[in-house]
Amino acid sequence: MSNIRHFLTLLDISPEEGKRILERGISLKAQQKSGQPHRSLEGKAMAMIFEKSSTRTRISFETGMFQLGGHALFLHSEATQMGRGEPITDSAKVISSMVDIIMIRTFNHAMVEQFAAHSSVPVINALTDLTHPCQILADVMTFTEHRGDIQGKTVAWIGDGNNMAHSWMNGAATFGYTLNIASPQGYTVDASVLAQAQANGVHIHICNSPQEAVQGADLVTTDVWASMGQEEEQKIREAAFKDYQVNATLMACAKPDALFMHCLPAHRGEEVSAEVIDGKQSVVWDEAENRLHAQKALVEFLMGVSI
Repeated sequence: MSNIRHFLTLLDISPEEGKRILERGISLKAQQKSGQPHRSLEGKAMAMIFEKSSTRTRISFETGMFQLGGHALFLHSEATQMGRGEPITDSAKVISSMVDIIMIRTFNHAMVEQFAAHSSVPVINALTDLTHPCQILADVMTFTEHRGDIQGKTVAWIGDGNNMAHSWMNGAATFGYTLNIASPQGYTVDASVLAQAQANGVHIHICNSPQEAVQGADLVTTDVWASMGQEEEQKIREAAFKDYQVNATLMACAKPDALFMHCLPAHRGEEVSAEVIDGKQSVVWDEAENRLHAQKALVEFLMGVSI
């Protein structure tokens, strides 16, 4: 299994590979828009394992496999033996013997690592509580379409030090941007993920305020204040994050042509104002669509498809 490529974090691909995947994603998007068939995965099957609910992840992977000529199987953990206590190692061996690639969206990152260690085919992390690398591929692809190469640019992350913040940190190593992070006290990024990212020589700045983080930023991005599984913390988080809303006043501190992104779903009036997310600087709808195209390129890459 040593030659199998998994995609569990952005650190699993090199800068050169990341650039190639995004270039292919942009090409696949153009082919799809022009009606040009691109069935590079004819006869191939993807298992999509979900322990966490989803809109964009399921639609993008399932549609992507269809467009590439393959087939995707939706497997909810509660409807499989995994939900009845079958060991992850056993499930990994069985499922990977029947399909060509596996996508997992779950809570515990260790579960994806364990699954990948015993899988005979590539495994994609489609979100864990620690990282969400597929989203960053779509985000950087979107920035590239609108502003060109993100290398050397400045990204400002405003809000929770969550899986998206961690993925932006890892992405700084892959794509070469500077990252400014502003999070409330008690909601900062994981120290080990930060240390790992900094060990790769990236430029990450932990800022004291959102205003400091967005100074000179080319891209401002955020996420909900309470992610899935944190709903009971909503009121506490609203109080902690009240000064971390991305609104027109905050965006005015960034570069005049700065873009706004959000991985969605969004709560207008909380982490972002309606004026910003529905405004001219927002590219959230392109960003959401690009999950489809960037992931198609990723799947091809992991499966060794030569274009």
